[in-house]
Amino acid sequence: MAGWALLGVRTNFARRGLRVSDATDELSDRYVRARHQTEALVKPLSSEDMVVQSMQDASPAKWHLAHTTWFFEAFLLSVHSPGYRVFDPDYNFLFNSYYEALGPRQPRAQRGLLTRPGSIEVMAYRRYVDDHMRKLLQSGISAGTEDLARLGLAHEEQHQELLLMDVLHLFSRSPTKPIYDKEWPVDAIGHRARFQGMSGGPFELGATAASFAFDNEHPRHTTWLQPFEISDRLVTNGEWITFMADGGYVRPELWLSDGWTLVQSESWTAPLYWVQTPDGWSQMTLRGLRPVKMDAPVTHVSYYEAAAYAHWASARLPTEAEWECAARAGLLEQVEDVAWQWTQSAYSPYPGFRPAENAAGEYNGKFMVGQMVLRGGASVTPAHHSRLTYRNFYRPEQRWMFSGVRLARDPTRSNESGEPTAADSDFAVDVVAGLSAREKTLPPKYFYDAAGSELFEAISRTHEYYPTRVETALLQQFAPEIAAGIPEGAVLVEFGSGASDKTRVILDAAPQIAAYVPIDISEDALARAAAALARDYPKLLVVPVAEDFTGAIRLPAATQGRVKVGFFPGSTIGNFTPAEALRFLRSVRQLLGDGSLLLIGADLAKDEATLVAAYDDVKGITARFNKNLLARINRELSGDFDLDAFEHLAVWNAELSRMEMHLVSRANQIVNAATHTFAFKAGERLHTENSHKFTTNRLPISPRKRVGW
Repeated sequence: MAGWALLGVRTNFARRGLRVSDATDELSDRYVRARHQTEALVKPLSSEDMVVQSMQDASPAKWHLAHTTWFFEAFLLSVHSPGYRVFDPDYNFLFNSYYEALGPRQPRAQRGLLTRPGSIEVMAYRRYVDDHMRKLLQSGISAGTEDLARLGLAHEEQHQELLLMDVLHLFSRSPTKPIYDKEWPVDAIGHRARFQGMSGGPFELGATAASFAFDNEHPRHTTWLQPFEISDRLVTNGEWITFMADGGYVRPELWLSDGWTLVQSESWTAPLYWVQTPDGWSQMTLRGLRPVKMDAPVTHVSYYEAAAYAHWASARLPTEAEWECAARAGLLEQVEDVAWQWTQSAYSPYPGFRPAENAAGEYNGKFMVGQMVLRGGASVTPAHHSRLTYRNFYRPEQRWMFSGVRLARDPTRSNESGEPTAADSDFAVDVVAGLSAREKTLPPKYFYDAAGSELFEAISRTHEYYPTRVETALLQQFAPEIAAGIPEGAVLVEFGSGASDKTRVILDAAPQIAAYVPIDISEDALARAAAALARDYPKLLVVPVAEDFTGAIRLPAATQGRVKVGFFPGSTIGNFTPAEALRFLRSVRQLLGDGSLLLIGADLAKDEATLVAAYDDVKGITARFNKNLLARINRELSGDFDLDAFEHLAVWNAELSRMEMHLVSRANQIVNAATHTFAFKAGERLHTENSHKFTTNRLPISPRKRVGW
């Protein structure tokens, strides 16, 4: 370790310190950007593209342009702009969507018949309303009017997404399969999905009053969650093809009754937009017809399909409360950049929900029946439109939206005696997933069973392994300064505490610390360290937590109401990818709360020889530590790894600025573990750890202070 940072973690989502003119300028600028973005989305379209309605649920692009404009005219200008004259009285009938309080309207299924007004007239309408809206926003508006304006902008962003959904459906119906944008981004792929555990308990669900949210996200309320597990990534196309090959669309026992009836009547055999070609499955996208990517998340599936897949996978869909809880804890990937995720929650009002009494009250509340909730966001969702409390909703048969599947399940299954089986453990699940991957890998957190923890302590005493002694020296040097920033009665929370040796430096310098919460995955090491500290610091409340600190955890009740100081030494932050580090730090902020502090250690980059030696000591202790992972699989998962058939390898990856540890198979071999069989080729690597190295200008945080060596 060659650096630490004392980081203040503070959050306040309320708007504060803004002058009226600043807020007005911000709202006006946002209005202009949103309106321009909608028009940018229709630029690739021809005039013929703009008027066609491909199905009843979709709307023509021209209608979207006009309807979003009508919203500002009907809800803001006609009510809050004195002397405003509507652009055309007929537009209230033509472009009202579903607001009964504002009068009759063109039937939804017949919007494609509106050849008049033409696109030129619709664009003139937009210019007229935009000019008056800018004047209104600059005139000094009331808080209620500002709230309506922000609702109008959120409504515009919703229709930007709808417009792209409708264009894709329209183009999919064409035999030529037109391209909307050949440069449209493709969905990113990543590691295989893993289930993350949540302990359950009371959970605050819904939006706060401090920032914009739709009315259906309120009121915030407490709900009770049973323990559950949720996948950190979405179901992939390759996994869906396995479901299809196993009779997914022809096995009635997998389907809800209405879903099975729909599958038969509509002859569904694959997700929407999938096309069988001589070369395999292809998929209609905004980039045109493209081959289905096996590792990309599946999209455009209905609730019925999602539920059937979950049944087939011996899992279920998460509730929206489970989804929000896990997302806030930072456990989920692909939250808002790929596909909206079906939940098993029916779209219904939160306790205490009351729609507004005016026409705006029809925005969400009237649809709270016969629909299912989706959470997250999609690749077509405008930037910054999504939030963790957002409740999207669609009917269970619909699938033209960008919808995907995230699995959940109840905690570890039991055998006939009621005891959990080893094959059901998180360790087993991750081993099977990691050894089944194209590039085999295992999470480094599984190094630290009792034997691994002892080996790591031995590594820290080797001559080559500089991080421990350098970090300890830094802590001793700056301990008085660190202690000065810790308030009286604070709680020290250490992530991955191990033997808690470096903790003593902080405790000695800051006797005002009232409690210490060591969190570690190794129960044996945790118990020994906690007992030693309780003996040596009799006035200190020591409350150990035996958990994986990368998962969702709860602090002991005895720590509530006190300022928390997070302690994350050892450059363990370097074991995460940049995205994982960001998620972890967000979860730390959520756990510790407002006004908390974080003391974090990060290893600075240095010459390759020093780095490689630190991870491949001459006594071979690190090699034994690495191979102990295989020994643990043998002990706990009935594995038959031959440790001598694997070689420890430590390499410096300059491109990614990280040390890597691998176990290299010395020969072709077959290995069994966790009731599965895995093949290794000679020279094939099992990737067991990354340790990223940083510069003082490239840390995964924005610290209050940095020091380095």
